[in-house]
Amino acid sequence: MKPSDANTAPGVATPDLTSCDREPIHILGSVQPFGFLLVVSPDWIVVRVSDNIADWLGQPAEALLGLPFVEVFEIEAVHAIRGKLQSIRGVGQVERIFGLRLLKDGAGFDVALHISDESIVIEAEPSVAGRGDAIDLVRTLVGRLQQTVGFDALCREAVRQMRALTGFERVMVYRFDPDGAGEVVAEAARAGLEPYLGLRYPASDIPRQARALYERNWLRLIADVDAKPSAIVPQLSPEGRPLDLTMSVLRSVSPIHLEYLRNMGVAASLSVSILRGGKLWGLFACHHRVPNHLSFERRSGIELFGQMFSWIMEGREREVEVAYEAHARVMHNRLMSLLSPDRTGFDGLKGLLDELRAIVPCDGIGLSVEGQLTLKGIAPTQEEMVGVVRYLNRIASSRPFASNEFGLLHEPAKDFADSAAGLLVIPISRTPRDYLIFFRREVARTVTWAGNPHKAVTAAPGGLRLNPRTSFAAWREIVRGQSTPWSDADLRIAESLRVTLLEMMLRLSDTADKERKGAHEHQELLIAELNHRVRNILNLIRALMTQSRSEFATVEDFTNVVGGRIQALARAHDQITATSWGPGSLHDLIRLEAGAYLGVKADRVRIDGGDVLLEPQAFSTMALVVHEMMTNSAKYGALADSRGTITVDLTVDDAHLLVDWSEMGGPAVKAPTRRGFGTTIIERSIPYELKGEAEIRYELTGVQARFTVPLRFVSPAPKMEARSVAPADDCPAPSCALSGMVLLVEDNIIIALEGEEMLLRLGAEAVEMASSVKEAFRIISARPPDFAVLDVNLGTETSLPVAERLRALNVPFVFATGYGEGFIIPPALGAVPVVKKPFDIEALRSAFSP
Repeated sequence: MKPSDANTAPGVATPDLTSCDREPIHILGSVQPFGFLLVVSPDWIVVRVSDNIADWLGQPAEALLGLPFVEVFEIEAVHAIRGKLQSIRGVGQVERIFGLRLLKDGAGFDVALHISDESIVIEAEPSVAGRGDAIDLVRTLVGRLQQTVGFDALCREAVRQMRALTGFERVMVYRFDPDGAGEVVAEAARAGLEPYLGLRYPASDIPRQARALYERNWLRLIADVDAKPSAIVPQLSPEGRPLDLTMSVLRSVSPIHLEYLRNMGVAASLSVSILRGGKLWGLFACHHRVPNHLSFERRSGIELFGQMFSWIMEGREREVEVAYEAHARVMHNRLMSLLSPDRTGFDGLKGLLDELRAIVPCDGIGLSVEGQLTLKGIAPTQEEMVGVVRYLNRIASSRPFASNEFGLLHEPAKDFADSAAGLLVIPISRTPRDYLIFFRREVARTVTWAGNPHKAVTAAPGGLRLNPRTSFAAWREIVRGQSTPWSDADLRIAESLRVTLLEMMLRLSDTADKERKGAHEHQELLIAELNHRVRNILNLIRALMTQSRSEFATVEDFTNVVGGRIQALARAHDQITATSWGPGSLHDLIRLEAGAYLGVKADRVRIDGGDVLLEPQAFSTMALVVHEMMTNSAKYGALADSRGTITVDLTVDDAHLLVDWSEMGGPAVKAPTRRGFGTTIIERSIPYELKGEAEIRYELTGVQARFTVPLRFVSPAPKMEARSVAPADDCPAPSCALSGMVLLVEDNIIIALEGEEMLLRLGAEAVEMASSVKEAFRIISARPPDFAVLDVNLGTETSLPVAERLRALNVPFVFATGYGEGFIIPPALGAVPVVKKPFDIEALRSAFSP
């Protein structure tokens, strides 16, 4: 029996769900009261606030609406917020600032920033002294996770570590089954609490909209179920839209869910997402019987722990799948060796059904060829199979089909569930339709639910209302008509077997030679994919996380650098999967990495030599190496200023592909004094993974490197003319506002790189960047610029001396500042345009216009 509806899963915060006939929504007009929310329009005017803001800022919410942003917070805080917003790219990114003083001589606040529609959402809560460095603590906990053996031990250790990290009385790992139902698979709880381990919850507990929300927003805290939420005023924008709080860290939750928690005796709840392959696999669900607020900084560490657990868990599950698939591969090869030359067509398969049963765990097997049935083991009768084959013919496709409750799809199958409750069907021809079918019999089991899974429904204005239950006593039922589910690994093996059987039939009948060759190549492609999963998923991700953890002092630096490395692997993965996991173009890899990292600078990377294709294993390894070389060049090498270039020369000899990397024209190069994990990737990845060679030299005039890849990973590509990496689209001539050389004075490298890109798009022929007054004076002395953009605050100094020098040389310039209206231009400089951070290309264009 599959319940049609049920109550909320254990302590999981869900979106608003108030009726059975409406879809849940995640746009709520209130926030939890342990912090406040403020929304700023694109022109930096306060347009929305939470009504509890007076508790921290001393001004009522209505008094703040319509005020310029700089009149609400201290100017240094405004500057910090503007600068942080400059680095936000795209919807869904949340930036954090810890210990920020919003008011003069006031207490510090932890601040979260994100973009919602076109508005800037600023959330703040008082800083709370932490219990130690978050990264150091998470690193220690993750190290213990990695020492566990097996999936169950991993989950048990994870809930113990999460309980120590959060201080909650109960922590559970809640896993979703393929049908959407959930089960508590691990639990760590304070002595005396009723155990939830093994309890199941129906799929309706967490609706589809809520799962999509958890895939985007990793963590949700309910610090006090009895706390009164603070409303956002006004509730609607002038266009009549509520505020989308999908990425909010303070968003309040459904009153029904809060009532549910009270019925459980829970006063505080914390939910942390567990993702696999970007999809929601499960949750950490945490309970506390008294209110429990965790600081934003501590929650950031908890979020990182959840992400690390997700990656480790995915690796553990894949280890099991790989072992299973490796065993199936052995049986698969044995099957092929049993084929004899005198067997022709499908008749040869009839004598091999016992060997086929050993490839996929099952209770019985059947072969349907041209209307003739052969059955082995526990299977339906010949008469019952007639209806099964007719049903399969109606839904026939070229891919394997699986169901663990076939009676729901084919009504007569309920009568023979004891022999074939579940089917895995492999089509082995198209016309006529022929099938190899694996059967699994019914496995009747007792399921223990957390209370009666049927929800109580009462009439309410506007529809029906779901009532949270008040009893959580174990409620058991016997589930019948289902077999053991078919796993993803079963389906992959079935697909591989389908391809192999097609190839075998073509070979045994000595026909369709061309199709036989294609099937064999498909089989080899599946083997290459398996090798890629083992080496890259299980080894690379874990190695990146483990080896990178000691390089950085903050969670943000760690996340950004490791995220860049993983993104480089993702880009490589996209390229090789676009060709059905075939070889990938080395030219395209270099162009994509340069374009993704450098933007408009990409035309300074030139590729000489014909293109080659790299096998998936070598392609992923080379992607990491190229990413680290590009990153180091942009930080310290030829791409660190606007004059340097990189030439990548590709040649092939009798045994190797030679990749020569040459940088020139940049700043003077010094050998690194510290070996980080990036250097290890460059020097050791190719020798270790590919048995090739890697050599890097730090010459004064530029970095020189040579990488040698064995030819077994290399194949020729269609001949293409050598060309430079394509730059970003040029600014259309009619709208460009600049020409000549532009001086950009900015002490933040990320903002400087983004500003350079904008200036080049506006028509500048070259951009010289300086991070200090001294460096700016040197550039001006060598060659006065045609225009200049000056960041006012350069850390320990200002750019005002540079402005005075440019004014004396009659060079036009603009100021860029995060101080907004708080920056007063000295009268001696006259009228100077000012662009406020975060600026964009249109703001610069307007400042340049006469």
